[in-house]
Amino acid sequence: MENSLQVRPFEPSDEGDVVSLWELTFPDEPPWNESRALIRQKLTTQPELFFVCLDANRLIGTAIAGYDGVRGWVHKVASHPDYRGQGVGRLLMDAAERALTERGCVKLNLQVRAQNDPAAGFYASIGYDTEDRISMSKHLESDR
Repeated sequence: MENSLQVRPFEPSDEGDVVSLWELTFPDEPPWNESRALIRQKLTTQPELFFVCLDANRLIGTAIAGYDGVRGWVHKVASHPDYRGQGVGRLLMDAAERALTERGCVKLNLQVRAQNDPAAGFYASIGYDTEDRISMSKHLESDR
């Protein structure tokens, strides 16, 4: 199947399909991760690092990457449940890793929810290690 899959940068016409995919794959997202607002925000900064995966004309996966000049980050790596285990995640991660490497990034970080063992297993299988870190965050006021 991998041969029929294509990864390319997000295009505005993908928005509806991306929202549908994220609603399916991330059903418990908190309100601050509202899909359309996230898409709008990403398109203001490094939009070329927003990837989609297609099977023919069907959007079946996404990955959003970013680079701050020191470290890279990736999130919203999603594959449609019908395509899990068929290389979608790997293709998206390859695209993100390649694009970040081209920008001089030497380390890529990502976060996985503690209860998401399948995702953690996927990342371990493609070479990611669990680090001894505490993940912390702070929500800043915004117009979103």
